Amino acid sequence: MVIRPHQHWFFRLFDWHGSVLSKITFRLSLNIMISIVAVLSYQWYEQLGIHLTIAPFSLLGIAIAIFLGFRNNACYSRLIEARTLWANLLINQRNILRNIKGLLPNDKAAQKEFAHLLIAFGWSLKHELRKTSSIVDLYRLLPRAIFDEVIRSPFPTSRILMQIGLKVGELRDNKVISDVLFQAINKDINALSDVLGGCERISNTPIPFAYTLILQRTVYLFCTLLPFALVVDLHYMTPFVSVFISYTFLAWDSLAEELEDPFGTSANDLPLNAICNSIERNAMDMLDLKPLPPVNKPDKYFNLL
Repeated sequence: MVIRPHQHWFFRLFDWHGSVLSKITFRLSLNIMISIVAVLSYQWYEQLGIHLTIAPFSLLGIAIAIFLGFRNNACYSRLIEARTLWANLLINQRNILRNIKGLLPNDKAAQKEFAHLLIAFGWSLKHELRKTSSIVDLYRLLPRAIFDEVIRSPFPTSRILMQIGLKVGELRDNKVISDVLFQAINKDINALSDVLGGCERISNTPIPFAYTLILQRTVYLFCTLLPFALVVDLHYMTPFVSVFISYTFLAWDSLAEELEDPFGTSANDLPLNAICNSIERNAMDMLDLKPLPPVNKPDKYFNLL
């Protein structure tokens, strides 16, 4: 996610990092080349009786803009839902750890074990969503016996959640907590399960491919033929106007591709590393464990992972 300091609107027009312009530069270059071809060959194909006017492109452009808007809204909704799920993850982990600390004020070892399990749950979910290895983070957080069990499982995040539930069940069986308190803590554990399922649903259910394909085919065909319609009235200004119009449609399409998977590492995706870092810092601070991990900060390109 791009985290930039406040800028004057004029300087923001020239920002490169965080913009999708870098991803569509080649496609815009092709549009410029086609525009130049349209200018150079205008006299030739006009003699053949080929007359493209701007009218059909105006109607088609409106239709494309509407459908691109629908797609971008759908993709942006996935980003908002994903961010809400991770916010709920932090809230429920705080609730669980606060209850455990209140119930076991003198058992520092049990508090630390629960904290590490909750922290490991967040890191494991992050790695699962980004399809990266979680071995390093889980090894530093989990006891060896639980680590071996979790790492052998094809669903490590779910396995960690089960371990949290088992630990709470042990407290009830040992009469440390009552059934009422067990139900209250278990409600927050179930909420973590809802977060896990919601993130997996978003990650494993992309926008229908046919919907994306028909939009991209239409956009690329529109941008390819547009210069031949503009050249009739604009002549040598065709490349400038054509590339500006094409930039709008291609940028929308590229942005939708980024937002479709909000758990990636693109400039407009969620900063899962920073969120997991915040979860770990919160948990350790609640238990007065020092030193806290350093805060994740944006890199020199203002990108926070």
